[in-house]
This record gives sequence, C-alpha cells and structure tokens, in this order.
Amino acid sequence: MRCLVPIIALALSFSPAAFAQTVWDMPTEYPASAIPGEGVATFAKQVNERSGGRLTINPSFDAAKGIKSAGMVAAVQEGKVAAGDAFAGALGSVHPLFGLSSLPFLATSIEDARRLTDLARPAYARVFAGYGQRILYTTPWPASGIWSKEPVTSAKDLAGLSIRTYDATSTTVMGNAGARAVNLSFADAMPKVKDGSVTAVLSSGDGGAGRNLWQFLPHFSEVNYALPISLATVNLAAYEALPTDLRAIVDDAAAETERRQWSAIRTRLNENYARMRANGVTIHADLPADLTQRLATAGKAAVEDWRGKAGAEGAAILDAFAKR
Repeated sequence: MRCLVPIIALALSFSPAAFAQTVWDMPTEYPASAIPGEGVATFAKQVNERSGGRLTINPSFDAAKGIKSAGMVAAVQEGKVAAGDAFAGALGSVHPLFGLSSLPFLATSIEDARRLTDLARPAYARVFAGYGQRILYTTPWPASGIWSKEPVTSAKDLAGLSIRTYDATSTTVMGNAGARAVNLSFADAMPKVKDGSVTAVLSSGDGGAGRNLWQFLPHFSEVNYALPISLATVNLAAYEALPTDLRAIVDDAAAETERRQWSAIRTRLNENYARMRANGVTIHADLPADLTQRLATAGKAAVEDWRGKAGAEGAAILDAFAKR
C-alpha cells in the first residue's frame, strides 16, 4: 500500500490544473554520448519544444540520480522519477522476457535486432503495464564485444579473465567459456576497471567509447555477442494525467526518437571504431574459430535456459523469430 502514495502524488502533480508546471525527470545510467543517452536527450528536446514549455523533460545521465538500469522499473513505478531509460538485459530480474535482446548470437544484424524487438514489443508492453508503465521507445545498441587490458584473441585468453558482464545470461555464458565473470552495471564497473580488479568488459564500442574505456582497456575483440536494446518507459499515471494534446506530443516525440535511434545505429559502428582507433584501441576482428566456437557453444546452452525461464510466451517469440 505504501508504494501507491508516491504514484498517486505523482499523478496529482501532473493533473490538467497543474500542467503549466509539469516536469518529468528522466534518468539513464549511461553517458550523454552513448546512444541511449542521445535518445533521452532527443526525446526531451522534442517534448520540450513541441509542448511550448507546458511539459518539460529533465534528462540526466551517468546514473546521476543514483538509479541504475536494474532499479529503473521500481523507480518509475514508485514515482521517484516520471520516466527512465534502462538496459533491457539488466531488467531480467524483473521479468525473464527482458533478457531476450541480449541472448548470445541470436540477433546478429541490425535487421535481426529490429525484427526481434518488434516481435517482443507486445510482450514487453504487457509486462510493463503490470508495473504501471507505458513504453515510450526502444534504443538498439551496437554489437557487444570484449574490451580488455590484454588481447583476447583465442579461447585460452578467456581462462580466468576477470570480465564485467551486463546480465545474468552473459555472466553464465562467460563463466561457462572459462572467464571469471561478474554482473555489474556500467556505473559500478568503472571503479573496478580503474583499480584493475576487472580487466575486461563486455560492452559495445558505443557505451565503452562514451566511458573512455580505452584509457584502461586498449583492446576490443569483435565477438558480436549480441545487439541488445534499451527501453524507455513512463509512469502510466503521470502519462494519463496529461491533457490529450500533451499525450499526443509525448507519443509523437517517442515515435520520432525511436526512428532516430534505429537510423543512427546504422552508422554508429564505423563512428565508434574511428573514435576508438583515434584513441589507441586495437580492434581485433576475424577472430579464430576456437574462440568463436567456445563462445557459441556456451551461448546455445544459455538460450535454451532462457527459453525455459521465459515460459510459453518467450518460447513463442523465439520460434517466430526462427521463421526467417
């Protein structure tokens, strides 16, 4: 019952009578230069301009509000913030379905990632509705690879590698492949990278580039582990308390942001690689079969494990995706 109090207060604060003062805080744990950060900034700009100041989105980055992806659903549900952006894989503790996009070696192209997201979106929406939230837009990430202090270019390099992973599945996969994996948010990982207790990070060149990982981990192995997504949501009570025209502005801004995000991803990899190389990162592509096969074998088991946890709905999405 206690959790209803801030939700009610949030809804009341956004009543039509008070719309002139409506401000929505919208955090993300990622930097402004990472593609989810750009999405939050784009959405905020669109709403702020189109509403003429009647609704203001206040974006924040780098977990400045102390909210990481894993805690975003609860923060939005409880009204601590009106909206937020979260890495979907980190929400696996909320519901197994959210781990779908970060399953290893499932969606290996932008087209695959888009199709998988579209297939799963109704299921995501139903889960979020149960937490009093509405999906605003999705953001794709470039393919995840391995940032490392020393080159990771063979299966033996995985043995004992102290690597940050980003969800339960990737932790299991890397562990089964021989690494010493630990599931950490990006915000929590950086101090450990700096002190040397973590010597590798599973991430795209995007999030990593935004965090200046090249200062500590000058190698990037292009394993193309997954093209995961982030999800932006809004508290449903806050959204429904808006006048009809402001809801339309929010919907249009969200749709425009989603189009922008999926368009930007197409040139993002080359942009990231250029910036990484300019900062001394060695990018290892065309990796040997022993490494890719080791990871692929560990990945297959993880996908089947997820299928069991996600139940009939998750299995149906996987089966539909397999029908190419």
